[in-house]
Amino acid sequence: MSIFFCYIFFLLFSPLLTAGLDDCTTTTCSKGGPIIRFPFRNKFIQPEHCGYPGFNLYCNKSNETVLELPFSVKLVVNKIDYVSQDIQLYDPDGCLPQKLLYLNLSPSPFHFRENFLYDYVLFNCSATNRDMDYIIPCLAVPGYQVYAIYSESYTDEYPLTSCTKIHEISSVPLNMFDQKDLHLKWSEPYCGHCEVQGKICSLDTNKSRTQCTSKPKIHRSEPRRDLIAGGTIGAFLSVGTLVALYYVYSSSRIKKENQATIEKFLEDYRALKPTRFSYAEIRKITNQFSEKLGEGGYGTVYKGKLSNEIYVAVKVLKNFKGNGEEFINEVGTIGRIHHVNVVRLVGFCADGFKRALVYEFLPNDSLEKFIFRAGSKRNTLGWKKLQDIALGIAKGIEYLHQGCDQQILHFDIKPHNILLDHNFNPKICDFGLAKLCCKEQSGVSMTAARGTIGYIAPEVLSRNFGRVSYKSDIYSFGMLLLEMVGGRKNNDLTANASQVYFPEWIFNQLSHGEELHIRIEEGDDATILKKLAIVGLWCIQWYPTDRPSMKVVVQMLEGDGNNLTMPPHPVPPTNGTNSIAGTHGRLHQTVLAVISEAE
Repeated sequence: MSIFFCYIFFLLFSPLLTAGLDDCTTTTCSKGGPIIRFPFRNKFIQPEHCGYPGFNLYCNKSNETVLELPFSVKLVVNKIDYVSQDIQLYDPDGCLPQKLLYLNLSPSPFHFRENFLYDYVLFNCSATNRDMDYIIPCLAVPGYQVYAIYSESYTDEYPLTSCTKIHEISSVPLNMFDQKDLHLKWSEPYCGHCEVQGKICSLDTNKSRTQCTSKPKIHRSEPRRDLIAGGTIGAFLSVGTLVALYYVYSSSRIKKENQATIEKFLEDYRALKPTRFSYAEIRKITNQFSEKLGEGGYGTVYKGKLSNEIYVAVKVLKNFKGNGEEFINEVGTIGRIHHVNVVRLVGFCADGFKRALVYEFLPNDSLEKFIFRAGSKRNTLGWKKLQDIALGIAKGIEYLHQGCDQQILHFDIKPHNILLDHNFNPKICDFGLAKLCCKEQSGVSMTAARGTIGYIAPEVLSRNFGRVSYKSDIYSFGMLLLEMVGGRKNNDLTANASQVYFPEWIFNQLSHGEELHIRIEEGDDATILKKLAIVGLWCIQWYPTDRPSMKVVVQMLEGDGNNLTMPPHPVPPTNGTNSIAGTHGRLHQTVLAVISEAE
């Protein structure tokens, strides 16, 4: 009787044990949904070896099967034909043309089923145009309709006087804008012959080619053998039970972690390929440059409006250098970046000698406007929000240093170059001075110092302090943090004599165990204030090797701040004194001469 009970108990747990061992088992997201098997895999359930690179599917909250394509394009799978290697997709939002705006299949293993592909241009028109090739109702807004015409067509043949070009779509099938479904095919890996033979397709041991293997056969055991098997298994049943329970616990934990990963992924920044505008289009977008947002040595920024009710900031450049180095830097650098804490480049204009950059519009202006306000209007954001802003900036810089294919050094981190969106989330902007370098590179070559006085790292001014590297941005960020703490420029000559160089005043206060009673309003403000100050002092250490990486800075800002240790004096003693006010003042008055040292 006990053997029989053990046998029944084992049968109840055997599905869990089998599932744990056979992690590449065929799955579905819902009853009647498409079957997921090689070359596809369920991304959040099955390990990578169960599928082919680029064939990742997952189940959303509606139990729909979703395919991830490059640049955050997500489409629901309607059907998968494993024999003809064809997958049928649709947009769950009901606007497939909108997904085409961001679709780029070149990095993916999929391609269009059709052999002949065409280029289209989208126009937003305030008047009805029945002569256009295609109308796209789902992209329309009140008072406007969106149309698509072939790029090879002569625009003079169409009535475009009431229209504005908003996007270009390259290499899509004919009549794509009339379709509700998108059919894609894949050539590699080739598994169609396995499917025809009723066999299982998988990678060989070298993972270089596919192989066909027979499906496992299910044999019925004789009753006597079942009894013997039950007796044998009974001895190990307790171990099996523990394994099964651990598997259930582990699966639940992994699912929670995967759900957190999905939520983070949904918040990720969607990258757009920058559009090239003509100067006439720039004039139209800005309504003949009617609303100025700001002006500086680089040019003038105007508020603009695309025809689909999207506002933009248009920076019209002036006095650009002969070869357009800053313009090329800006477009070439920021055009490849997609991060929630970096401003997005919507497009650009290079029309003869007219050059402009079109960015997403951020309504709350720059951080400078909030931290350098005088009197009672200082720090209207509150210290909790300022801490969130500091953390967002740090994550943006960390992404520039480590998250891109090439390391991006900004060289002009300052409050003026931190813009705030409608929720006061920070976005780094102005990449005119940026440099690209390999992540493995310990330093970069520079022929002249670059940056803004007050935020330039010592090694950028003189190689005696070390090599120029990503640590130079960390120094600038440290100065920014200390300015957030003090609500004033880091070297304010109008301040009291003891506070002219604010970083030194902060260091002296903290090193003597004194509290920083600066604009404290709530109980937690003092803790946040001290944490920002200590992190800032670590970042402005005189020698680059003494500064933390931005990854460590992020960890420090995310922590509670109570375990942070005070850094050493930011500037080593010189001539028997530890004063950095005079030293730093002299450096800031130094002309930024050409640096001739070879790197």
